[in-house]
Amino acid sequence: MPRMCGNPAPVRLYRGSAMTTPTTQNNGFDLNQPTIISLCYLASFITGISGLVGIVLAHVWQGDNQESWAASHFTYLIRTFWIGFVASLIAGVLSIVLIGLLLLPLIAIWVGIRSVMSLIKAQKQEPMPDPETLLF
Repeated sequence: MPRMCGNPAPVRLYRGSAMTTPTTQNNGFDLNQPTIISLCYLASFITGISGLVGIVLAHVWQGDNQESWAASHFTYLIRTFWIGFVASLIAGVLSIVLIGLLLLPLIAIWVGIRSVMSLIKAQKQEPMPDPETLLF
């Protein structure tokens, strides 16, 4: 069969050769449960409400049978939400004396960093080193 201009020749794969089957690599974005929760937390900076969706999902999914690496993410993300929420309430009250106005951006940065750290580790399917920590 003559080869038409612009049409590549068919590629034949022979059994037992190095060209048997191409290897597939997952270089995409893995939407596992901790990743979804982290994205909800990060989206809450824009929407304001998706953090509530994230905490509900975290509490619901925490009880499911998960991989061992995911359990540390649930603990880490649940603590991130509740500590950030309580700290924001305290900063809101302290805004009366203007100290809270300094604390609110710091709390937002803290929640953002913790969410991104969990997101990165969840993409690698690695556990959080110390899910009980207040730092990063």
